[in-house]
Amino acid sequence: MRVALHDESSVAVRAGQVLLAERDLTVLGLLERDPTTHDPRIERVDDLAGYDVLVTDAHRDMDGLVEEALEAGIGCVLFAGGPDIGERYGSEFDSIGRTLIVGANLATGIARCLAAHETARGGEVLGVTCAWTEPGSRLRRGEPVAFPDPVGALWAKRRRGRDKHDLVAPVEGDWAAATAAVTSVVDGGVVSRVVGVADLSAHLQALALASAAIAIDSYASGAHLPEASAERYLMAALGAGLDVAAHTAAA
Repeated sequence: MRVALHDESSVAVRAGQVLLAERDLTVLGLLERDPTTHDPRIERVDDLAGYDVLVTDAHRDMDGLVEEALEAGIGCVLFAGGPDIGERYGSEFDSIGRTLIVGANLATGIARCLAAHETARGGEVLGVTCAWTEPGSRLRRGEPVAFPDPVGALWAKRRRGRDKHDLVAPVEGDWAAATAAVTSVVDGGVVSRVVGVADLSAHLQALALASAAIAIDSYASGAHLPEASAERYLMAALGAGLDVAAHTAAA
């Protein structure tokens, strides 16, 4: 696997370190940047031709990078972005048999895929709640969410413009977390399954970005959010070092 990496922050730099631990990685190209280490797999990239996927943590001006990937005929993974950018470029990626993954981050990547995984376990689903942290001052009221330690319990608020069951909990410091709670009818009884992750924010975000690149071949051509292949995405994240806590109880 030949990956071209465009970095604007420590997230992509850490994602590159995660990718270097993958046995299938043959080359990690740094877009228009010279390597600072002597790993023979790392090289400078000025031309994307010959690579398999472009990975970026850019938050702005993503269209130019997406168009570079299209011109080179390769896949693309975006840390940011949403359905809008997918709608603009999905048909073009589909026409060349390549994949664009948008939103490969803690919220729309790890959190949403945890929820999709639990939902897919079977039973009649009665309710799904997806929650994650974002940097900010802690709330003094809202909806309670129990994240794994060391983040712990926080007040959260519903995210406007997204699913009505999405909850966001502001938190200070270097830690971040995500949880998914699914209530289902299983074998005649009602159970609640909760899965969650907590770690350094930069590490979780890097895993979220790198996992999409690792799993990109499991997605159909066109544009997708990570949850379109949630199982393979989570397998990639677990293989890269994601630790998940789980709890099941009668509802």
